[in-house]
Amino acid sequence: MHKIHAYYGYGKGKTTAVMGLAIRSLGAGNRVAIVQFDKGYDGQNEHYSERLVLRKLKEIGYPVELVPTGCERMMPDGTFRFKNEPQDLTEAQRGLDAARKFIEQGETDVLVLDEGLAAVAYHLMPESDMMSLLDLYEAKGRPCELIISGHKVWDAFEQRVDLITEMRKVKHYFDEGVPARLGIEF
Repeated sequence: MHKIHAYYGYGKGKTTAVMGLAIRSLGAGNRVAIVQFDKGYDGQNEHYSERLVLRKLKEIGYPVELVPTGCERMMPDGTFRFKNEPQDLTEAQRGLDAARKFIEQGETDVLVLDEGLAAVAYHLMPESDMMSLLDLYEAKGRPCELIISGHKVWDAFEQRVDLITEMRKVKHYFDEGVPARLGIEF
């Protein structure tokens, strides 16, 4: 029976964990789909190095589907746009629709919703949308392993998932002013 995993918290390592699990699953011969929430790609500025490898794996025949959603949040002056705009909500809905499609089609062995919980925490979608997705997952007989990452969980969500790992920051070099580093943080 397939399980639901949640990797959450404010510590480093959530995306690293779910991407590692996706790659492990690909190595075992499974079909993997990854929907990334609020990690847009404008076609030029790739901010997430793991996608370069995932695209290469697909090119050489590994069964991986990658659906990045979200709008650019890095401004030309190097600042980050925190405020949500209407197109951010539309992109989150596109990610949710892609996740539903993967569940409904039943052709995926592992479905990763990277930052799916963050999309809820940062009001890109309501909790009810994530709970509705879990309802669909159950109604379809748990057709795949479902792996969700992000910052926060809530009681009703906790009751529905099978595995919860909290990534808790104890110490981080960001607090000393070290910027995000290519190949380590992105």
